[in-house]
Amino acid sequence: MSADILSFEEAMENFDPVLGFEVHVELNTKTKMFDAAPNAFGDQPNTNTTPVSLGLPGVLPVVNKKAVESAVRLGLALNCSIAPVSHFARKNYFYPDTPKNFQTSQYDEPIAFDGEITVELEDGTPFTIEIERAHMEEDAGKLTHKGGATGRIQGAEFSLVDYNRAGVPLIEIVTKPIVGAGDRAPELARVYVAAIREIVKNLGISDARMERGNVRCDANVSLMPKGSTTFGTRSETKNVNSLRAVERAVRYEIQRHAAVLAAGDAIVQETRHWHEDTRSTTSGRPKSDADDYRYFPEPDLVPVVPDPEWVEQLRAELPEPPSERRKKLKAEWGYSDQEFRDVVNAGVLDEIEATIAAGATAGAARKWWMGEIARLANVRGTEIAELGVTPEHVVEIESLIGAKTINDKIAKQVIGHIAAGEGSPAQIVEARSLAVVSDDGVLLTAIDDAMAQMPDVVAKVQAGKVQAVGALIGPVMKATKGQADAGRVRELILEKLGIN
Repeated sequence: MSADILSFEEAMENFDPVLGFEVHVELNTKTKMFDAAPNAFGDQPNTNTTPVSLGLPGVLPVVNKKAVESAVRLGLALNCSIAPVSHFARKNYFYPDTPKNFQTSQYDEPIAFDGEITVELEDGTPFTIEIERAHMEEDAGKLTHKGGATGRIQGAEFSLVDYNRAGVPLIEIVTKPIVGAGDRAPELARVYVAAIREIVKNLGISDARMERGNVRCDANVSLMPKGSTTFGTRSETKNVNSLRAVERAVRYEIQRHAAVLAAGDAIVQETRHWHEDTRSTTSGRPKSDADDYRYFPEPDLVPVVPDPEWVEQLRAELPEPPSERRKKLKAEWGYSDQEFRDVVNAGVLDEIEATIAAGATAGAARKWWMGEIARLANVRGTEIAELGVTPEHVVEIESLIGAKTINDKIAKQVIGHIAAGEGSPAQIVEARSLAVVSDDGVLLTAIDDAMAQMPDVVAKVQAGKVQAVGALIGPVMKATKGQADAGRVRELILEKLGIN
């Protein structure tokens, strides 16, 4: 942490935070927003382009109907009003990742406006967030900075640009200013972005993989002195792409703002960049107001005029809201209120649902996703979804345990090897010779050694204190590197001592 911040507790004693979020959702349409170039992730750089997405002279854009449908569906899911007429505009700014030197977006006439969603904080407390607007636009390309130590433009020798992402359909969801969160503001930031991600996944309009940038958040933070109702100057931390980072970035900015204001200085209205390694932000550029972008109506695109009957048809076809889905799943799985809240807060609801659908019990699915997999993600400082462990892997692990091929201790090792990209559970067990030792001869040899080293424990067991047998099992498990079946070891010890 930087030295020029106040403690979070001191910041909360003197200031009230005001939040605002701009969440960008990349749609999973087959083609881009205004042309027929493929919308695909991970392809060779600059292969998914057309003259339209490159902004070459003389080209004309055409609106992607599926993207409009997705925008309407998302607006309805956010309880927004759908505009009878909306327009596209040109947002002018000059960066190499924007080949046209402007972004086609929506400005004063978005397709959806005046909505709200209610989210639940970790303890179940509801918090309603008002939505200002949800509008359609296109994504920019991707810059890769080379030659520097950090991978950022500062200190880089040169930059490469990939236009595959330029023109990919986006929906930007903008909240109204959020007040009243108090010291739970960082938590609220994470919960809100998680709720948006859950909604778009539920609608099927986005892959919603934050590590790929499908969902990105610009987090706005300002502070008001206690008792004031006048908003302070805000900063905007750009393109935060994990739930953990959103929470940490908001917390850090609250502490940074508080330190600046406490010193009698003024907050600079600017964009900021989040650095996960140092858990801090750095200055980006002065924040432009709308006038600086010189918006004007896009002359090459007609207005979007959705048929009211079509809108109502889309409303009727909306899937079950995530809140209702959660209630149903909780009842089906038999989780307690706290167990289910923990699952939701950990962001593994979908993974557990898929694991159960693939054949695991509800208890086993929760055990692994909330246990070893969550622990490993925490140790590595990453999101669970980024580990590479799938529901199918968990089901296979349970199958191997059921067949007594491995035990729980070995299964934890297997999960680590899966995350390292070593293959499926069965492949890892075979390649690393991790199967449970089932040869009684090997086990009896280890048992003899343990009993020879611990004659006092043997005497206790023979005297009727059967529970003391656990002290003999431990050395046997150690001798077999945890690959013995503890139950079988116990049986063999008792048989050897003539105890029924």
